[in-house]
Amino acid sequence: MSTNTARARLLIGLTGGIGSGKSTVADLFAAQGVTLVDTDLIAHALTGPGGAAMAPIQASFGSSVIAADGRLDRAAMRQIAFSDPKARQGLEAILHPMIRAQSDREVAAASGVYTLLVVPLMVESGKWRERVHRLLVVDCPREVQIDRVMQRSHLPREQIEAILAAQASREQRLAAADDIIDNAGSPDALPGQVHALHRAYTLLARAAAGQGDNSPSAG
Repeated sequence: MSTNTARARLLIGLTGGIGSGKSTVADLFAAQGVTLVDTDLIAHALTGPGGAAMAPIQASFGSSVIAADGRLDRAAMRQIAFSDPKARQGLEAILHPMIRAQSDREVAAASGVYTLLVVPLMVESGKWRERVHRLLVVDCPREVQIDRVMQRSHLPREQIEAILAAQASREQRLAAADDIIDNAGSPDALPGQVHALHRAYTLLARAAAGQGDNSPSAG
């Protein structure tokens, strides 16, 4: 997909660290009728039974990371990837080009006034950041992230901290953000924030479409 095609419709990048609540926020935008392109869902499809990434992953890491049904054993792969930076880089070299290509296809096919591109590591990757008009960060304190992941996934704290160490810091995300959703407290605080941003993005997208401007801004 060319840069002009990718940016023809307002494209909002949504990101946040593990446990920040970005999936919940994405679902709230989807409820407003926004088209989501979720790279986590794309990655799950690529690493499911018969997924396009499974053959190269098995060739690189062996059968120990393959579950009985043919999907990626994510727990086994996580242990390898977060204990060995070279292994993580090898996995990313397999997955990232596939994820990028599929996300490009989905963005190009998206309908609606604007599209939400959900990328957990958007701040870490300048190439992802360059593809979007605005970056929306779902933010919460580090300890809140850890508590949520421990309750949700029952991972040991040490493993969660290793995952966080491989991600951008909270400060780096906030510095890169054009827009921020505060998810430090109750989930009840999220719908109002999403609704306000949805209205703002819709106005930006319609203004840009009317002006033929592919680079809308809050100003």
